[in-house]
Amino acid sequence: MNGADTAWIMMATALVLFMTLPGLALFYGGLVRARNVLSVFMHCYAIACLMSVLWLVVGYSIAFGDGGAYWGGLGKAFLSGVTTESTSGTLPEVLFFAFQMTFAIITPALIVGAYVERIGFAYVLTFSGLWMLLCYAPVVHWIWGGGFLSEGGIFGTGVMDFAGGIVVHETAGIAALVLAVMLGARKVQNKPPHSPGFVMIGAAMLWVGWFGFNGGSQLAADGGAAMAITVTHLSAAAASLTWALWEKIKYGTASLVGLVTGTIAGLASITPASGFVGPIEALIIGAVAGILCQEAVNLIRNVLKIDDTLDVFAVHGVGGIFGTIMIAAFGKGEWVAQLGGLVIVGIFTLVVTVIIAKVVGFITPMRVSAEAETNGLDLEAHGERAYEFNS
Repeated sequence: MNGADTAWIMMATALVLFMTLPGLALFYGGLVRARNVLSVFMHCYAIACLMSVLWLVVGYSIAFGDGGAYWGGLGKAFLSGVTTESTSGTLPEVLFFAFQMTFAIITPALIVGAYVERIGFAYVLTFSGLWMLLCYAPVVHWIWGGGFLSEGGIFGTGVMDFAGGIVVHETAGIAALVLAVMLGARKVQNKPPHSPGFVMIGAAMLWVGWFGFNGGSQLAADGGAAMAITVTHLSAAAASLTWALWEKIKYGTASLVGLVTGTIAGLASITPASGFVGPIEALIIGAVAGILCQEAVNLIRNVLKIDDTLDVFAVHGVGGIFGTIMIAAFGKGEWVAQLGGLVIVGIFTLVVTVIIAKVVGFITPMRVSAEAETNGLDLEAHGERAYEFNS
């Protein structure tokens, strides 16, 4: 064990949890109508709790067990055989478990943005738990756990995904798009975010937490981690500016919500490449992402008419896919491996998400009643109001 590495990853673990609680909760909560803000908080918080337990029970074993090329097996269920003396590289294995647990929390939590304001709470928890175990965890094993897409697998050098462009953002983005299509559009759309201030505060927390997300993925306290943090910051800054500029050119004004959505687009896009590129490349990735993801929002929302409520696929999915491709474009990875990994994981995620969504629909209703949707999920599902005067 290395003391410096251990101390840094302990901090990174806290930072990644901070991304979901409270960062993502505030970011998403501010974007919905006031009558649904508590339901968004509830989704994020409950998902964090459930994924933590499931990661211990079997998720970690599926992802990082020694089962084989496609499945980690059940050998590490309930952290079987892991003690305070067990190591993973230079880290205590129990710390590596905890760090990866925070990724297993935020990935299904990202999907929340696609279905807010119209989905049943029981459906959210049932779907999220099954999806994390049957979709997310196997993909983790394939790329990060020594599976068939890692180094020495079917693509030789392996798919390069430093912190989750494919593992986190592509999987969450595709799952979000599938659920948005299956649910159908909200009864009331195009309502402005009830609290742009919440959105900005949440985005700022995500930005800070992302230093742990990307910098921690180096799994060491060294120059590689420092560079990952630096390029993460630069990409976020560049994307924020280009999103706001493109918005100003197209619509005549640059909004706060647009500016900070650009931040998230830049962060998602640099995630897979953050361990492989330098500052100039990060600026390019971020600058392009701010415009690319904004146009993806327009395509999904206005052209395809898909009500991915908070633009999960356009920002996270497109951003993660773009950043993964840029690894090859900058000569840091092989084109065949990067594109092959995207296609394989994309098809797998699509198929598994559809199956899980259908099966869970037989267990508990996917969509709330029209009356519940009109009244808002805060009161209907949870018996609470966020504000004295709901709007």
